[in-house]
Amino acid sequence: MPNLTSTLEFLLLELSDIRKLQLLFFFVFLVVLVTAVTGNLLIIVVVMFDHHLHTPMYFFLMNLAVLDLGIIFVMVPKAMANSLLNTQSISYSGCVAQVFFYFYFGGSEFAILTIMAHDRYVAICSPLQYESIMHRGACIQMTASVWFVGTLYATLHTTCTFAITFCSNRIDQFFCEVPQILKLSCSDLYLIEVGLLILTIVICGGCLIFIIITYMHIFATLLRMPSVRGRKKALSTCIPHLTVVSLLFCTGTFAYLRPPANISSDLNILFAIMYAIVPPLLNPFIYSIRNKDIKTALLKLFVLGHFPQISSI
Repeated sequence: MPNLTSTLEFLLLELSDIRKLQLLFFFVFLVVLVTAVTGNLLIIVVVMFDHHLHTPMYFFLMNLAVLDLGIIFVMVPKAMANSLLNTQSISYSGCVAQVFFYFYFGGSEFAILTIMAHDRYVAICSPLQYESIMHRGACIQMTASVWFVGTLYATLHTTCTFAITFCSNRIDQFFCEVPQILKLSCSDLYLIEVGLLILTIVICGGCLIFIIITYMHIFATLLRMPSVRGRKKALSTCIPHLTVVSLLFCTGTFAYLRPPANISSDLNILFAIMYAIVPPLLNPFIYSIRNKDIKTALLKLFVLGHFPQISSI
């Protein structure tokens, strides 16, 4: 097979060769984009401008919403453009950008969810020490470390992925998914990126174990809590986070740990949508449905048109 390392573009998987279905996919992606942007922007706005939400938990939630917006904008606009214009192409630099920013936002999201679990642990298990541990400076440092590590993580993956030589430019996915890109390799250099992906799975598994152990301590503390009202209030802050973590890990596990053989392109697309688009689409609604503080802040925004008091986080 010819060496296509110097190719100027890649060809993505066509969602359909029927024009009407292509237009249907465009409108579906448009609805997804508008819904995700609206939901996550509302979370960002209410946390920024409602002083009642200026706590570490909602500060991390705002960062999560920013990361979800990033993931959506990495994936959806290009899929919309290709469906509307009836094309499959993505430039080499565009593919590099997709890989970099997906790992950047996705890796940072795993880290911020782990920090959010730690925040709930300190708030429920050590409430008297909460302000001294989760003070403003500590929250900013933790968040800054997340964004820094995300940049390093994305740079490492992107560099290793595109250091390989390619024998084809046809990617069997509607975006530049790394496992599909590695299938185009002509050299053994792809084994480096495979090793990094395995390391990623191990790290994510470690985060999941940390979160599970953290919530075991949290639930043990809740069982000893004498106040039923206090128990319900604590659960109301834990359940949305647990739901988001479960959604992200379950869809990611389902997508990456499935049997690799004899998987059709349609199933590959479905798996990719499940882990790359569904979580950032649903996260703001998961946090809004059960969270009274968020619902109250949204009510102020839509009924009053503004917040009665504004202060910095």
